[in-house]
Amino acid sequence: MGLSDLYLVDPKLFPHERAGWRAASAGDVLENATVVDTFEEAIADCGLVVGTSARGRRIPWPLVNPRACAEQVYPELDKHPVALVFGREDRGLTNDELQRCNLHVNIPASEDYSSLNLGMAVQVITYELRMRHLQGSLSDNPMQEWDTKFAKVDDIERFFIHLEETLIDMNFLKPEAPKQLMTRLRRLFSRTRMDDLEVKMLRGILTSAQQWVGRGSKKEP
Repeated sequence: MGLSDLYLVDPKLFPHERAGWRAASAGDVLENATVVDTFEEAIADCGLVVGTSARGRRIPWPLVNPRACAEQVYPELDKHPVALVFGREDRGLTNDELQRCNLHVNIPASEDYSSLNLGMAVQVITYELRMRHLQGSLSDNPMQEWDTKFAKVDDIERFFIHLEETLIDMNFLKPEAPKQLMTRLRRLFSRTRMDDLEVKMLRGILTSAQQWVGRGSKKEP
């Protein structure tokens, strides 16, 4: 997700070959990790410290979800070091450690099982930070880079006329009892935006179907 400064507080096993296996293509992050003896040492020069927790606090603390956390953290990254703090796999951060954080972030998982494993928690929170970093450079339009221009209204309307004619030729659509068939087919095709090539392909299929119907009608019973 683009983060590179990893601090490890008093790790039980480091360096360790298992860590290398799990790091995969992020081996550089692991190789350049900073190992410190205490949590206080890790966050000493930070201007903002964000602690992750699934537990409620007796004394309320500023609490945000991962997306709101990214919105608050990102503007401060060029001002001073910011720490995203994750606790131990088995029990997270202690109360004393959480009290040293300016802000708490909680992933709103199901109440039936609110605790995520460490890797998942890191991924969720760093993903939101990554998306905030890319804000403006990514489009929410899934068809932004479509390879063919979209069909014009007139071309789509001619397709529907052609479709209706073909269905009548096939005796699938009975003009005396249409039963809203064309309305439903219009709704079906209108749920997606057809491009020029798609309309041409569909009309080619309809033309071929009409030709087969014409050949069949000419045959002797």
